[in-house]
Amino acid sequence: MIARAITLLAATAWILPAAFGQLPSQDFDSKMSNGLSADQIADGWISLFDGKTLYGWKAESSAEWEVTDGEIRVSGGEQGLLRSTSQFDDFELRLEFKAEAKTNSGIFVRTSPKPKDPADDCLEINIAPPENPFPTGSLVYRHKADIENKSGIWRSYRILAQGKQLKVWLDGKQTIDFDMKSGDVARGFIGLQARQGKVAFRKIHLKPLDADSLFDGKSLDAWDTSKALKSKLTVTDKGHLQIIGGSGQIETKGRYADFTFTTHCKTNAAGLNSGVFFRCIPGDVMNGYESQIQNQFKSGDPTKPVDCGTGGIFRRKPARRVNAADEHWFTKTIVATGPHIAVWVNGFQVVDWADQRKPNANPRKGRRLKAGSIIFQGHDPTTDLLFKSISAKEQAARRFK
Repeated sequence: MIARAITLLAATAWILPAAFGQLPSQDFDSKMSNGLSADQIADGWISLFDGKTLYGWKAESSAEWEVTDGEIRVSGGEQGLLRSTSQFDDFELRLEFKAEAKTNSGIFVRTSPKPKDPADDCLEINIAPPENPFPTGSLVYRHKADIENKSGIWRSYRILAQGKQLKVWLDGKQTIDFDMKSGDVARGFIGLQARQGKVAFRKIHLKPLDADSLFDGKSLDAWDTSKALKSKLTVTDKGHLQIIGGSGQIETKGRYADFTFTTHCKTNAAGLNSGVFFRCIPGDVMNGYESQIQNQFKSGDPTKPVDCGTGGIFRRKPARRVNAADEHWFTKTIVATGPHIAVWVNGFQVVDWADQRKPNANPRKGRRLKAGSIIFQGHDPTTDLLFKSISAKEQAARRFK
């Protein structure tokens, strides 16, 4: 958040660790991200399903979706999708499913909320019996797979959507290698289909692909440092971007509107406060949406973050849980498309929010969809932060029907 009176911060910053709770170590990573390992999290994977709730998902019909025993299940109701609230363009998706012998379901990628034609406005990787024209492992209306049918057991899909190429593996065996034409959809939601029969899904993990590195670990030449102000900006001998003191900022020269962004961050003391600003007004001081860096929480409860909590959108949407610890590296992923903003911390989704305010060029005052810069904040004299593995990508445009 914007720096408050420096004298007040300097006087009170040292009491934060005692006054508020803090996660003691990084053993929370895999617990809160539904099966992702620490290595996967560091590699940029996020969990689309937390194993307990449908946070980050929206049902587009009255199908009987439920969460039981770490699984998303459906057994009846109106045909339709349970789809992610976030959109993705290039990614690798991995999940497990279990279907009955006569179940007809599917995994939809780059889909519209209510697709009308799997040959045109989405890509559907089918879950269906062998007598179906496109049995399990097939790309509906585009490619029929020939693979052994198995029902009532857990099976795995690995789906790679990258540019015009779609590749799919079922239980480790490739079943689809499809090149899309230029008019095919390039961005959309992830969808789980309720159509016929019982089906369950679990361990739904996604890794955004093809982002551009914003930091080479050697210099700050790719960044605008003109508003460093009271912050000291350096590259450490380990190749990390370090921000000490403040207030001040470092700003990307690139501009991003609908984008994915990932960084690894570490606070070098307890109770520090900073943020990642985005869709900023270029050249202004921290005039953008702010995804907080603040790992403290109240009353020993990580669901009660201080100052919106790490990942939370300051003054707009608190993180639903603090999932990072001071003095430990953590990973933050931001996906913004249109008014919708989602944030993951250590692979766990902490924010799912749509800005419904009136449009305004300044996101402090209203909804901004226009491209802007990304800024790291030097908050106050106590600031001491490290960043590495910084990357971003402007997403491909969505072609809705």
